[in-house]
Amino acid sequence: MKRIIVIGEGQTEQSFCNDLLQSHFNKKSIYIENPTIKKTHGGIVNWEALKFQIKNHLKQDSTAIVTTLIDYYGIYEHHDYPEWKDSQGLVDKSERLTKIETAMKNDIDVELQGRFIPYIQLHEFEALLFSEIEVFKDNFTPQEFKDYPYLQKTIDDNPNPETINDGNETAPSKRLEKIIRGYRSDKESLKVIYGSLLAQEIGLTKIRAKCSRFNSWILKLESI
Repeated sequence: MKRIIVIGEGQTEQSFCNDLLQSHFNKKSIYIENPTIKKTHGGIVNWEALKFQIKNHLKQDSTAIVTTLIDYYGIYEHHDYPEWKDSQGLVDKSERLTKIETAMKNDIDVELQGRFIPYIQLHEFEALLFSEIEVFKDNFTPQEFKDYPYLQKTIDDNPNPETINDGNETAPSKRLEKIIRGYRSDKESLKVIYGSLLAQEIGLTKIRAKCSRFNSWILKLESI
């Protein structure tokens, strides 16, 4: 069985891998292993620290594919990701991320590059949860909604949920906080519970249909 190591930011990403990706890739005889970023036990680190972990995984298993599941939302200039400054001149954010991902791959030892598939999500993981409004209706009572019209507007304004704005008050997790009673963006345990529930209910097929960059990543992993 082939093996893909998905280095994610935290428990929410781990839960997503366990609940959705693993069952999908099992059908293709691919096993998913999903460690968090070691230095912080989850959360963005500087590129050198992440590169060290990537290289270790690649060297420890000469057959494994290593990929990343991290958010552009949390990366800043001081994290020193390759081509960061040049990428900021690109208006199209998808092109910007592709430039950084390509530079990340090129910064890995040549003999290891072929087994590294870098992936950066444009915004938070929670953006994927806005792929299907019916799931919110089916899983929450009217009393559990703080602002249903805001949910409707968010989905209507963003046919591709990946483009949902990343401001301090308009990031995907902040929007969920405004929409659902009891959800808190500063509580990892709640983010995991709600994220897992909604992601499983939506399903990988609908998420892939709405989120083009995410789908491109899955296609690359499927083709190993």
